Amino acid sequence: MSRYFPLFVNLEGKKILVYGAGTIGSRRILSLLEFGCQLTVTAPRVSPKVAKLAEEGRLFWKDDVYHPGEIGEDVCLVLAAASDKEVNAQIAAECREKQIPVNVSSDKSLCDFYFPGLAVKDELVAGVTAGGGDHRRARRASEAVRELIEKL
Repeated sequence: MSRYFPLFVNLEGKKILVYGAGTIGSRRILSLLEFGCQLTVTAPRVSPKVAKLAEEGRLFWKDDVYHPGEIGEDVCLVLAAASDKEVNAQIAAECREKQIPVNVSSDKSLCDFYFPGLAVKDELVAGVTAGGGDHRRARRASEAVRELIEKL
């Protein structure tokens, strides 16, 4: 398996689409909002936290499902976290066609990038991944890094 190069990207003001707002999607949405992006969440149902963020105007919630062809060329990143694996694969295919990096929560082989475990303190940001495989190991490492940077 290839290792992925860690790359830190300025997301301030960039358009990011997230399809799905269940457990995984909601966690990633909350993380992304820390980086100043323009976030649109497309999902028929969202977690209470995501609904509250939409009410506060911190993100746009589109109460709908994915429709082929709707991903704009001006989108920076897409996260496919819908509950339907086939829908996630369709999203990934559209992103590839438009050369937009995509993360697919249900199939790491369709990912252009992995969504890291994050440790953030002020301007210090660390990301941890276990190559899309051992999520528990990545979570433990992320927690250890969080503890470390809290001491700095």
